[in-house]
Amino acid sequence: MILNIHFDNPTPPYLQIVEQISRAVASGQLATGDALPSIRRLAERLRVNRNTVDKAFRELEQRGVVEIRRGKGAFVLDGGSPLDERRRLDSLVGVLDQVVIQAHHLRIDAQDVLRLLEERLRHFAEERDQSRRGEQDAQDPPPSKQVAQ
Repeated sequence: MILNIHFDNPTPPYLQIVEQISRAVASGQLATGDALPSIRRLAERLRVNRNTVDKAFRELEQRGVVEIRRGKGAFVLDGGSPLDERRRLDSLVGVLDQVVIQAHHLRIDAQDVLRLLEERLRHFAEERDQSRRGEQDAQDPPPSKQVAQ
């Protein structure tokens, strides 16, 4: 997983980290139980303050994406949120409201927004499937070849 911080982006660096890690988890690039780099290592690699990475990790933990184990690091959760379904759905309302407002300003009709949402859902599902197939291929040894003598 490669993370990049774009300092000219109006999104704060900690949220860029949150978004990129969330995307990696949703796409299957990061799997349940995978360890994230340490705060110090990631901060050095991204050239940001350690507090920035710490804030990102705490936000990811609050969102139910990772679990922080004191002294051990941050680990990807299984995707099962500790929140009940109603609270999980409610947490999307603000994001969806932003999409609706942006679509309105861009004069994109509801059918196109729904089509785009479906495309993005399929895209992430395909990435997740490819990632899982890649993991399985790495675990399964290739069949042995017999040489005729």
